[in-house]
Amino acid sequence: MITNLLVANRGEIARRVFRTCRALGIATTAVHSDPDADAPHVREADAAVRLPGAAPADTYLRADLIVRAALEAGADAVHPGYGFLSENAEFAQAVLDAGLVWVGPPPAAIAAMGSKTAAKRLMAAAGVPVLGALEAPTEADLPVLVKAAAGGGGRGMRVVRTLAELPDQLAAARAEAAKAFGSDEVFCERYLPTGRHVEVQLLADAHGTVWAVGDRDCSLQRRHQKVIEEAPAPGLPEAVRAGLHAAAVSAARAIGYTGAGTAEFLLAEDGRFHFLEMNTRLQVEHPVTEAVSGLDLVALQLAVAEGESLPGPVPPPSTGWAIEARLYAEDPAKDWQPATGTLHRLELDGPHQEFTGRGVRLDCGVAAGQEITPHYDAMLAKVIAWAPNRAAAARLLADALTRARIHGPATNRELLVRALRHPAFLAARLHTGFLTEHADDLAAPDGGDPARTARAALAAALADAAARRRTGPHGALPPGWRNLPSQPQLKRYRAEDGTEREVRYRLNRDGLRADGHPGTELVDATPEQVVLREGAVRRGYRVARHGDRVFVDGPDGATALTALPRFPDPVARTDPGALLAPMPGTVVRTAAAVGDTVTAGQPLLFLEAMKMEHRVTAPADGVLVELRATPGQQVELGTLLAVVQTPA
Repeated sequence: MITNLLVANRGEIARRVFRTCRALGIATTAVHSDPDADAPHVREADAAVRLPGAAPADTYLRADLIVRAALEAGADAVHPGYGFLSENAEFAQAVLDAGLVWVGPPPAAIAAMGSKTAAKRLMAAAGVPVLGALEAPTEADLPVLVKAAAGGGGRGMRVVRTLAELPDQLAAARAEAAKAFGSDEVFCERYLPTGRHVEVQLLADAHGTVWAVGDRDCSLQRRHQKVIEEAPAPGLPEAVRAGLHAAAVSAARAIGYTGAGTAEFLLAEDGRFHFLEMNTRLQVEHPVTEAVSGLDLVALQLAVAEGESLPGPVPPPSTGWAIEARLYAEDPAKDWQPATGTLHRLELDGPHQEFTGRGVRLDCGVAAGQEITPHYDAMLAKVIAWAPNRAAAARLLADALTRARIHGPATNRELLVRALRHPAFLAARLHTGFLTEHADDLAAPDGGDPARTARAALAAALADAAARRRTGPHGALPPGWRNLPSQPQLKRYRAEDGTEREVRYRLNRDGLRADGHPGTELVDATPEQVVLREGAVRRGYRVARHGDRVFVDGPDGATALTALPRFPDPVARTDPGALLAPMPGTVVRTAAAVGDTVTAGQPLLFLEAMKMEHRVTAPADGVLVELRATPGQQVELGTLLAVVQTPA
C-alpha cells in the first residue's frame, strides 16, 4: 500500500494528484524550484523538498535530486505527472532501483515508445496503421512535418513547405530537441494540414486487462500544442471508432503496458487513421475522459501501481459530452506571445466541481498574488464543462469562461470563447489547422467590441471616483456630484488592443451625463461595483484596480484597461529600428550578423520563454547595425536586442 506519494512535477498536475491522495488517505510530498517556493502545490502538500535553482534542467529534470527528495521525505512512491521526466525510462528505473513504487508503466514500455521512429516501426509490426517516417523527403512529399523523435508538446516541430528551407528547419529542430529532451534525433513525416488529432485513453493492469476508456478529439492546436479538447471525438463513424480503440489496445499489449497512457492518431479526411505516438503517462486533457466516464484516472493509476486489478473486464460506458479549454498566459493577437506578471485573481463565477463531477470543473495550478514567470509552461488552468450533449457543453464552457474573473497578464480567454461559439466548431468541422484557418475571427485583439469597451471604461471611471470620494471629506455625496454646472470629469484609459478612450461625465442634480452614453443612468457606484441603467435595462459591473491596471467584469464580458495619466509625461523616443525584447526569456540562437542586409519579417534571433521559441524579426528592410543578444543570455522585457538601420 502506498502511504506517502511524491509528485515529481509542479502546478496544476501536482495539485490534481494531491486531490486524489487526500481522498484516499495518502500523504503527499511536493518538490519545487526556487521560483515555485510559495506555489499552491507546495502549500497543499504535507511536505515539500527544495530543488535549488530556477531552470528545469537544474530542478524538475534532475532525476537524482527527485529520487533523493523522495527518500529524505519518507515517500514510498513517485508519480511523475506529465512533462518533465514523466516519459523518461531512466528516471522510472531509478525510482524502482531506490525501492520506491513507480506510478507509471514499466521502464521497458516507456523506452519502447520513447523514440517516435522506433515506436512507429514497433506499431507497424503489431499491425497498427502508421504514418511512416520519410528518410529523404522529395517534392512530392511536401509539405512535411519535422518532429523530435524523443519529445512531445510541440517542441522541435516544424512545418516545411519547400525543400529549400528543409536543412535550416532540421537544424533548428535538432537544437530545440536536444535542449528539451536530451536527444537531437528528428525525423520527417507527411503533413496533413486538415487532419484531425484523435486519441484513445488507455488503462491497463498487470493481470492482462487493457481498457480503451473512450476517445478524445484534440485538433484545436496552436504551435502544435493543444488548446481545446473534447470527449468523445465528434462525428466518428462507429467502425472508425471501434478501429481506433482496437488499434490502441493492440499498441498497449504489444509493449506490455500497465497504468494510464494515450495512443494518439492522425485521422485523415478519407477516414483512415495513422498511429502518431503513445504518451506513456497521464495526459493534460484527462479530465474530459473522467467527466464522461465517471472514473478517477489518478485513483486507478495508484491502484494499478499497488498491484490491483482494474474493476472489471471493460470500462464503464460513457455518458454525455465534456469539453476542456486550456487557459494560457499569452496573447493570440501577438503571435501567441507569452505574458508574465502578477496574477491578481483567477476564479470562476459560482461553484465548480472537482474530480469527476458534472457541470463545470476548474483544474488550476496558480493562485492569486502569484508571479507568472517565463521559466515554465504558459498554462494557468484548465476549465472543463460536462453536459448531456456537445452543444450544451460548448455553451456551458463558453459561459463559464466569459464569467470568470481573470485579473493579471494577458490570456487567451477571448479566443477560447470565440472558438467555442464559432459555427465551424459547433458543426464539428475540426482539424489541426482550425485556429489558423479562422484566425481573423478568433485571434483579434481583446477589446474589439467598442461598445463593450466604452461601457467598461465608464464603469471604471465611476468606480475610481467612488474610491476617491470614500477617502475624501464628503463621503455621503454621490461620486463626482456637483451643485452647479461644471466642466466634465475626464479620465483616460488604454484598451488591450492599444486604442485609447476618454471618459467625460458629469454628476449633478439631473443625474449622470456621460459623453457617448445618452440615456445611461447611474444606479449605484462603489469602488468595487457600478450599476448602470440604459433605458429599461440594468447592468452591474464589478471593478478591480491593481496599480494602473483596471479589470471590469460585466454581463457582456471582461475588459482589461490601463489607466492613463490626465497629463502624460513626455515619452522617451525609441529608435524606430530598435528591437526590444517582447518578453522575458533566454536567447536561444541568432540568425543574422552585424552588417547583414535584412528584409522586413526576416528572423534575426530566437527567444525561449514558457517552453516555446519565439522569433524576433526585422521591422523593415535595412542593415543590422547592432546585435546585443548572445545565445544563452537572459533578457528582461524591453531589453534592447538589436538595431536595424533603414535607408534614409
